[in-house]
Amino acid sequence: MRATGFMLFGGKRMSLDEVSRQAVIETERFDLRPLRRSDEGRITLYASDERVARMTSSIPHPFPPGAAEAFITRSLDPERAEEVWAIDGTRVGESELMGVISLKLMDRAQCEIGYWVAPAYWNTGLASEAVQALLAANPMRCQTIFASVFQDNAASARVLTNAGFSYIGDAETYCVARDTTVPTWTYSRRLG
Repeated sequence: MRATGFMLFGGKRMSLDEVSRQAVIETERFDLRPLRRSDEGRITLYASDERVARMTSSIPHPFPPGAAEAFITRSLDPERAEEVWAIDGTRVGESELMGVISLKLMDRAQCEIGYWVAPAYWNTGLASEAVQALLAANPMRCQTIFASVFQDNAASARVLTNAGFSYIGDAETYCVARDTTVPTWTYSRRLG
């Protein structure tokens, strides 16, 4: 969807016609909304937590200065291949950033889902609700969605199986925070 008007991105004035607008997905508990520059502090805070970084493949630990700003800039790039949403609980009196969820476009109408949740919201069902909301909205019109989790992250595996994902095999992925290859479980789910 496109809009008219002007916005500032990194000090650069851009027509909204030049920027691909990302869907906002509303639930009773939170909104999934595009990242914004004001999320930088909370992303830095949560991504700097070693417990969060160790359960992702791409977040380094220690978290370097400028990494959150670069992540937000990539998520706002009109040429991006990945849509990133903040899990925003502001509307119901929670934090404006409780975690992040994304869909990365692959080929043949396939996507890969990824997510992390701030430790304060672990074991609250937030990740499960975010995954289910994104699947229900299916904003990228994916036919198949893939996911992988580290084998020492059973909670994330439960999030996927509770959302209807099926286990399809073992693999390995390099984890930047751990500086090593880590065994993973891979899952998929057909939509539609």
